[in-house]
Amino acid sequence: MRRLSWFNAVSLTLGFAFLYIPMLILIVYSFNGGKLVTVWAGFSTKWYGELFRNEAFLDAALNTLKVALLSSTFATVLGTMAAYTIVRGGRFFGRTLFSGMIYAPLVMPEVITGLSLLLLFIAIGLDRSIITIVLAHTTFSMCYVSVVVSSRLVTFDRSLEEAALDLGSTPFEAFRLVTLPIIAPAVISGWLLAFTLSLDDLVIASFTAGPSSTTLPIKIFSAVRLGVSPEINALSTILISIVAVGVITTSLMSKRAIMRRQKEEQEAI
Repeated sequence: MRRLSWFNAVSLTLGFAFLYIPMLILIVYSFNGGKLVTVWAGFSTKWYGELFRNEAFLDAALNTLKVALLSSTFATVLGTMAAYTIVRGGRFFGRTLFSGMIYAPLVMPEVITGLSLLLLFIAIGLDRSIITIVLAHTTFSMCYVSVVVSSRLVTFDRSLEEAALDLGSTPFEAFRLVTLPIIAPAVISGWLLAFTLSLDDLVIASFTAGPSSTTLPIKIFSAVRLGVSPEINALSTILISIVAVGVITTSLMSKRAIMRRQKEEQEAI
């Protein structure tokens, strides 16, 4: 096994330190008893209590969760349909234009996307609310789902579908019973990616959000502009913990699935 050189080891250490030391400092100061976020005044959990009593943050978190769930679901359905059309549709009139329109949000600056959607909503007379944020997030996250699902469909063995059709299945039944279960990991990955992008979005949401539909990133950004409070440290710590638990759980589930698959292969041999 090849060992890391001292240069690579130092570079890797500095890179991880640059990424994670600020997070550790943030977590430590979320338990600070004082109001100043850079001056340690003793251990305390009172800011977590203040956070859960802050209705503005709670409402923003609830709005963010609603938007993320709805937009990621819509984006997954539309992105999967678009990917299936691009990969399986063959050459049809307007295919290049259709593909370009699907993948355009990947390279389009978020400021342009948010502004164009804002002008669209104003033109059609749609008031800014949770609905407009959901539509905006669905628009820009659908392309990411399409890319993930397309990469799986390209390598899909079409003989499995043909066998299902030969056995009497309709095209829809073949897709539902054969294709969809096989590409399900890619579809789930696309949904998780869309969900994450929606949770993290600030620019597009700031253009399409209304007064009563503030999301958590917008609320945090507005609060930070007035000064970082210990409540924001506590909120950030909770978010980091949720992400860490999700990553660890996913990793353990993946390892367990690999071990189960290897065991089944050994038993089959």
